[in-house]
Amino acid sequence: MLRRLASACFVHRRLTLLVWVLAVVGMSFAAGATGGEFAEGGRLPGTDSDLAYELLLSEAPQDPQIDGDTGRIVLSVDGRFDDPAVDAMVAGFLDDVAALPGVLDSPSTPEALLVSDDSSVATGAISLGTDDTAVVDELMALRADLAGEMTVDYSGYRFQDGGVPSTEAFGLLAAMVILLIAFGSLVAMGLPIITALFGIVIGLAGVELWAAAVSTPDFTVQVASMVGIGVGIDYALFIVTRYRESLKAGSRPHAAVLEAIDTAGRAVVFAGVTVMISLMGMLLMGMSFLNGLALGTSSAVLVAVLAAITLLPALLGFAGRRIDRLSVHRRTERTGESGWHRWSRFVQRHPVACAASGIALLGALVVPSFFMRFASADAGNDPAGTTTRLAYDTLADGFGAGYNGPLLLVTRIDGNVALAEQLAADVGRTEGVATVAGIDVVPNRSVAVITVMPTTGPQEQATADLVHRLRDDVIPAGGVTAHVGGQTAGDVDFSEQMSSRLPIFIGAVLVLSFLLLMVVFRSILVPLKAVLLNLMSIGAAYGVLVAVFQWGWFGWLIGVEQGAPIEPWAPMMLFAIVFGLSMDYEVFLLSSVKERVDRGESNSQAVVEGLASTARVITAAAAIMVCVFGTFVLGDIRAIKLIGLGLAVAVFLDATLVRMLLVPATMELLGDRNWWLPKRLARVLPVVHVDAPPHVEPLLNSAPAERPLAGARR
Repeated sequence: MLRRLASACFVHRRLTLLVWVLAVVGMSFAAGATGGEFAEGGRLPGTDSDLAYELLLSEAPQDPQIDGDTGRIVLSVDGRFDDPAVDAMVAGFLDDVAALPGVLDSPSTPEALLVSDDSSVATGAISLGTDDTAVVDELMALRADLAGEMTVDYSGYRFQDGGVPSTEAFGLLAAMVILLIAFGSLVAMGLPIITALFGIVIGLAGVELWAAAVSTPDFTVQVASMVGIGVGIDYALFIVTRYRESLKAGSRPHAAVLEAIDTAGRAVVFAGVTVMISLMGMLLMGMSFLNGLALGTSSAVLVAVLAAITLLPALLGFAGRRIDRLSVHRRTERTGESGWHRWSRFVQRHPVACAASGIALLGALVVPSFFMRFASADAGNDPAGTTTRLAYDTLADGFGAGYNGPLLLVTRIDGNVALAEQLAADVGRTEGVATVAGIDVVPNRSVAVITVMPTTGPQEQATADLVHRLRDDVIPAGGVTAHVGGQTAGDVDFSEQMSSRLPIFIGAVLVLSFLLLMVVFRSILVPLKAVLLNLMSIGAAYGVLVAVFQWGWFGWLIGVEQGAPIEPWAPMMLFAIVFGLSMDYEVFLLSSVKERVDRGESNSQAVVEGLASTARVITAAAAIMVCVFGTFVLGDIRAIKLIGLGLAVAVFLDATLVRMLLVPATMELLGDRNWWLPKRLARVLPVVHVDAPPHVEPLLNSAPAERPLAGARR
């Protein structure tokens, strides 16, 4: 089927290109007309923090804490807040804040502020309208007006600086440079870029359409763009490389396209399926706000695969034998063995030493991952000098670290305020509680909100222990209906839910990938080895993250000031993306090896030739991905640095240590056992060719003659 599809696209290249252009226009128009809004946060149905939110929502639907985005105003002065001059200045500032149309709720008078014991720091809650985009700039302008008289800072995610860096332009630039080095031709370089651009425009339009149907986080566009550009260039790179090799072997362009699709194209399809399996595995996390991320990124990969097997053959039809035109450097064609041949034979001469050294190095990097602790980073990890970091530090100095992460106990009282007061008294005596800051009763007096300040910061393990102590011991002993909510408690629930479901997600992806590779390569040991080695490379990336971000080793090199826990979503995101990309490289390499084994070559010779024929392609593809992911490390937000470093390290380790050392070493040690498959299982499994089916080989150069373009030279 792939052969017929590629042939049709090659012969009807103008029509194929027109269809893709219309698809770009149509999808872009549909996304603009019917695309949905992206979600900036997510709910965790069934968790105690969500039950607290639901209870407050049902009894006080107009509460500013529900309707708006909450934060805090943090004020500090050199003198004291009980000074009349300071009091007048604070009153004027609070009046200006309350007058802003985007402010839903804020302290109305200086007396409404909470003042520290030494009277040098004061703070109050503020709620902003979610649909007002100018209010943050207006508040920052008020802050600047008071510079030198009183220090004003704000906490809350609306005031955070930085975000997900736009790496698309840099990624494409890096890809162009790397492809020019690899191909030495502007035409050959341009085809993967054009294919990837078509695919990513349609893929991103698809993300916006998914946002209209399912909950889709706001960073899905960046993730889908990053993955879509990466795999789009990778897949086109692999097919174009095979096309050029076939042309050099004497095939006509049409026959060369068919050979490239029959071999590299099949590998692309199966590699794309493994990436989609990995990304769709996020649906198993059971969190609705991840559904759009899984579907959006998977659809971007699907479009990249379709572009590689339909649009690219059409573009190759336009290029024909001119694919090496506009050469930027002249490569001397070498005869005999390349450096990759010599490297493969070196590994085969010392397979035990190479395998042992590779596993030892990966194992050493994996060790820190066993000490990984999940927790959402707080504003204390924001870049120094930002208003959120200054607010965090000022609150911690004036009141204690726990004031940066208050807990909200939402309890049903049905008019009996004494119940809330008794619960507050019990909570105040609990270990880990600094103080009970207040009791707020909703207007209908059915529910009370008790604000609790821990003694420790939001991301500390002691704070998570306090949340469980309140839920498991204090509240049940009081005999009341109450739930522990607020941002800090929600982060604790999120961390625990992610960590509990991560093994299910990883296990399902591993099993499905193993089964797919077993069908494709008709082997037990090859897919088992691939899954285990990919798992080790990702585990090594986890270990690097723990060492740099949790323990603080060498963090200063990338702007990480201090150690902190690992973001709960990072391991899931890292695994979903990197495992899929790693399987790309695995399928590319093994398909080339399997193709030679099926021709009758020995296992050792097939590994040497397979590695030598794909090493440059895999290296180029990995270099592009490392450059794209590496730019995330340049971002301001700690979480962005974390995921960027993890992705870059994982791809680098997989494309070098795993693919170029461990795979040839282990395949040499296993020998012909690589391709062992029980006979009973062989009869049950469907026959799927990832390489060109044997009966196709004699037909490759008997393809119909191409219809040359007017004036084109062949």
